[in-house]
Amino acid sequence: MSHAMRKEENALHDNDLGRVIPCNELDWGDPIKWLRLGLNDMVKAPLISLFYGLVFTIIPLLITYLVSLTENHLVIAPALVAFMMLGPFLAAGLYDTAWEFEKGHTPSLWHSIKAMHRNSVHEWAFAILLLVTMIFWLRVASIIHALYPPYVGDDLTELIPFLAVGTAVGAILATFVFTISAFTQPTLVERKVDLMTAVLTSINAVWSNKGVMMLWAFIILACVAIGFVTYFFAFLVIMPLLGFASWHAYIDAVTTKRERKYM
Repeated sequence: MSHAMRKEENALHDNDLGRVIPCNELDWGDPIKWLRLGLNDMVKAPLISLFYGLVFTIIPLLITYLVSLTENHLVIAPALVAFMMLGPFLAAGLYDTAWEFEKGHTPSLWHSIKAMHRNSVHEWAFAILLLVTMIFWLRVASIIHALYPPYVGDDLTELIPFLAVGTAVGAILATFVFTISAFTQPTLVERKVDLMTAVLTSINAVWSNKGVMMLWAFIILACVAIGFVTYFFAFLVIMPLLGFASWHAYIDAVTTKRERKYM
């Protein structure tokens, strides 16, 4: 399968906000390649994969339990979506592990945990950005819920307007989060750059490869949906796989001065 090719034109250019690292032109078959390479990383690092899989499984289970205590079940879905928005930040350890494999090193769990401190100021700033987005989504979800009639009849069609509005707002916000975060965290993990440079680089790479990245987003969405219908237990495997695959997506999408070496 061919490697990504350098794009002559990018969607964004350097500006007053930050530098924009050029992107590559992606192939339609690349998302499958990323999953294959991610699976290979999982097999080579089973204990690290299990640790992060447990983190991604236990947290949404805990959120579901705590929210259920409020007897307001309609906010469970927004709360879980909010958690998924923090996924790119939590996946920093998986990016570090995949990077260690690329460098020919033996990864360790502690080394992966310390990855968030490698570019700590901007990585925590990114976490705050995602947290603010999460809070905004929860507030919007609360407003939608408040505007909805406090009763639900036997006819489920009464829920359609509520679900339609919530889905539309969620889709818009999810698209925004995906665009600004697809390659931000791996950029911050690997390179000593500021947050705006990493965010603009992610926006540029996603926008310049809209078709392929839309396919990748749908794959991620399908995987997350599988996790939801399995009461999050599928996240034990799915989230480490997506984390490792996202690192390989970053390798293909964002240009470097030298050719990357990975199997």
